[in-house]
Parts: sequence; C-alpha cells; structure tokens
Amino acid sequence: MNTPIQEPKLRGPLRFWLGAMWFRAKRTAFWYTGGVKFARVRQQADCPYVAASHATPLLRKLKDVDMALQHNKVHNLSLAAARLDGVTLLPGKTFSYWRCIGNPTARKGYREGMLLRGGRPVAAVGGGLCQMSNLIYWMTLHTPLTVVERHRHGYDAFPDSNRTQPFGSGATCFYNYLDLMIRNDTPHVYRLHVTVGKTHLEGEWRCSAPAEQTYEVYEKDHEIRGEYWGGFTRHNTIFRKVFDLDGNLLADEYVTENHAIMIYNPILPETLP
Repeated sequence: MNTPIQEPKLRGPLRFWLGAMWFRAKRTAFWYTGGVKFARVRQQADCPYVAASHATPLLRKLKDVDMALQHNKVHNLSLAAARLDGVTLLPGKTFSYWRCIGNPTARKGYREGMLLRGGRPVAAVGGGLCQMSNLIYWMTLHTPLTVVERHRHGYDAFPDSNRTQPFGSGATCFYNYLDLMIRNDTPHVYRLHVTVGKTHLEGEWRCSAPAEQTYEVYEKDHEIRGEYWGGFTRHNTIFRKVFDLDGNLLADEYVTENHAIMIYNPILPETLP
C-alpha cells in the first residue's frame, strides 16, 4: 500500500461554498430520482434482538479545542438522535444518514461545534455529528448489513490515547453529499436505536431475528509515513473476520483502506529518566 498524498491546499471561502452547493444539488436530485428505496421511522416493527451495540464518550479534553464546542456537540447529537432513533431497515431498503437527519442549521436549533476544515479545527453550526456517523458505521460492520456509501476521514486529528477501535474505522460526514448509506440485503428487519446518555453516545442495531454470525474488525498494514512536503500521513487496511455461533471462521473479508494526513506530530519528544 503506497498511496501518495499531496500536500493539502486550502480553498477560498467562495470556491468552497460554490462547490458545496453544486454537490448538494446533485445529491438532492439523486434522492428523488435515483430509484433508491429509503428507510424511515417505523416504530411498530418488532425487533427484539440486539444485532450490534456500541457506546463512545461524549466529552474529551482536546488540545486547543474550546470545551464549549464539545458541549454544543452533545446538543447537536441530541437533535440528530431524535431523527435517527427508530429508523427501520426493511429488506431491500437503504438507510441514508443525511436524508434522515436533514440539514443541521441554526434555524433547527443546531449550535456551533467543532469541524475540521482543511485539517484545522473550526467552529461550525452542526459540528460534531461525525461522532454519530462513526458510531453507526462501526456497529454496522458487526452486522450482515451492506455499507453502500462511506467516506473515510481525510485527516487523523488526534493521537491514539484511549483508542479502542482501529484507526480509520469511522465514517466522516458533511451535509449532504458525504453520506453514510447502508442497505439491508437480508430477509430480516433491522431498526436503529441511538441515545445521548449522561456520559456516552449509545447505539444499537436491533433485528427481527437472532444473530447467526459474529464479527471481529481489525486492521492490517498500518503505516505512518513522512511525506516529501514535510508532513506525516497514516495508512491502513480494515478487514473483518466472520464466525459462526460455534466460533468457526467463515470468512476473512476486506472492508476498506484509509489514507489520512496527520495534523499532530507522531514523533514523541524523548524524555529523560
């Protein structure tokens, strides 16, 4: 895996806005003309079995990041969770993260949270919703559901302190064209549940039938590389092992690969004893 990454270039505000408007228009047209059958909230569906669950901390002390943005992120996640909780995937239907949530604007009550723009933390309305898409993507990798659209994070923003998942096992999002889309190709019904608790963002995929397989997600070929332009980049490949309920290995599947620009120095200073 030797994918080169060019030195990041900052686009001007006008070019960024025009590009976003163009891609948003294309995505909106796709929603209504693409022939995809989208999932929606169906609380009446009976899904008593937990297919996958996960929880991530709501607040982290991050260097040079105002904690007020973290608290605003929690507020934003609460608004998004209200739109996502109960979304039900019938067989053949597709879950779209942004189609369910809608545009996270100030008019809808969203606040300024942290967003990475050009590799730099900035305050932006609706910031922080990537934590939700990360959670849903990670849970989905532990189910037989099919991920049909996922975008990797272009920047590795924070060191691995307390990391419990492989690097690159999340999904970035930006309204509405950087989406997370998941299709149900099984004969069973799946329903998403997400809750903003006191300390953690909590999620579950529930199913109408008990699980027939278990999954182990892991990384290969992890590498940190110095680039010719002076920065560092990080790379790996994500795989998952599929087991039957007796623990027998059924498959070892390629999932995705990741290439990201590191916005912190991976070389720790030498410390004296």
